Amino acid sequence: MSRFNLIDEPWIPVRYQGGHLGELGIRDTLLRSKEITVIEDPSPLVVAALHRFLLAVLYRALAGPTDIDQAKELFRSGIPSEAIEAYLAKWRERFWLFDESYPFGQNPGTPPDKIEPWTKLTAEHNATSNKVLFDHTDTRAPGAHEPSECARWLLSTMTFSISGGRGYYPSPSANAMMCIPIGGTFCETLLFNLVPYANPAVMKDDSALWERKPPALPLDQPRRTASGYADLYSWPSRMLYLEQLPSGLVSSVRFVPGSGFDNPNRTPDPFVPYRLDKVLGNLPLQFREDRGPWRDFDSLLPDNSGLAPLTVQHALRMARHGVTKLPEAVLVLGLRYEPPRGNVELWRMERFQLPGAMSGDRDIRAEIRALLAEAESFQKALWTACRSFARDLLSRGEREPAKDDIRRVVAQMPVIACYWSELESRFHDLIGEYGTERDSEDIRWRWLKSVRGALKGAWEQHRRAVAMGDAWAIRALVKAETYVERALMELDAEISRLEPQEEGA
Repeated sequence: MSRFNLIDEPWIPVRYQGGHLGELGIRDTLLRSKEITVIEDPSPLVVAALHRFLLAVLYRALAGPTDIDQAKELFRSGIPSEAIEAYLAKWRERFWLFDESYPFGQNPGTPPDKIEPWTKLTAEHNATSNKVLFDHTDTRAPGAHEPSECARWLLSTMTFSISGGRGYYPSPSANAMMCIPIGGTFCETLLFNLVPYANPAVMKDDSALWERKPPALPLDQPRRTASGYADLYSWPSRMLYLEQLPSGLVSSVRFVPGSGFDNPNRTPDPFVPYRLDKVLGNLPLQFREDRGPWRDFDSLLPDNSGLAPLTVQHALRMARHGVTKLPEAVLVLGLRYEPPRGNVELWRMERFQLPGAMSGDRDIRAEIRALLAEAESFQKALWTACRSFARDLLSRGEREPAKDDIRRVVAQMPVIACYWSELESRFHDLIGEYGTERDSEDIRWRWLKSVRGALKGAWEQHRRAVAMGDAWAIRALVKAETYVERALMELDAEISRLEPQEEGA
């Protein structure tokens, strides 16, 4: 018997304009999107997966957009309820979470002996093969969960499945940052991210996972290319089947490899920012354990390179072509794992304000890139000072220590982390300075003052920690300080040159 239809049942977690939380089905989430502020879930991976899923529904229901004019009209008029109702009615039988023939997002042919606990659907909980720090779920007795939770995790594991050997291919963009421009309402958010098809013929050939019959297993074609955005956003990276208990809860799932993703034309994922590698070409930007995403913020902003996320490019393009609203912010979210081990190292979600001046012709990306480059440059002076201190502390005037030993000591020093931590909050303030009238030289002056303060503060903290050390540590400190003092003098000179002059002076 068919149970839990995702069109009607509440399972998508939303925050309403009034601030209260709730859960809705697909229909109400789309048709009441003007009443909703955001999708809100403890897992960044669920948040990203739900956005991609709902956009796939919109692409199929609206059969577009195919150009900027259609996108602008949708933004002005809102999501058409008739098209949504008609599409969901047509495909209603494919949205049952539990069904003998067409369980949503699943394959009933998944072998019954390939059983895993429900935790296999999540990156946040222990699985039989991967363990998560600070999670104490016992995979031998994991308990059971509501269908609504499992529906969200099902989408999450499809979007963020990682490489695990034995034919387990990763999802299309599992190891990349994903960027979602956020509007004042969830309706605006969806339409900001509904990037038009570059080729109408691609739109006609596109299809979503639930519109196709579950393939026979094992797959005849282990790898294939995406037919369009709806296919990409509902990619079947795993073949699975939820096992429902008589209580209606889910405690286990059948789980085997799904479709590998081929991208011979290197078509960009609209959610993803890219960087240019001289050898490998365009590569997706990834989270790094030792580097906050704000330090790559310029990569989220459009310029002539075309490397910024298509979602952000589209949102700003509409703002320049008659749609008066800019996105209020951009969410940067996703996970990081290190192939080939396949263990997740981190997952993250951060929110950034977008510079108001982006709606004009000013090259904001180049300006912000230059400011971040200056911060990186002065961090090198700080690193050189740390290296000098570590080398002299280890040598004690007798020998040249091994480079690995020096690196280990530098890594244990909190100086660099303190520098970037101090600058991060100031960077968010700086983004707010980019109104359409703010002078770039004035912004740079303020930023260099912040860089100077962070540089001096980080070294002063180190100085205080070493002040009570032995004579060798103090001698190493004094010698290393010359690099910091030289950087501070350079900053002082540039800050003085840029300092605004009072009128009449």
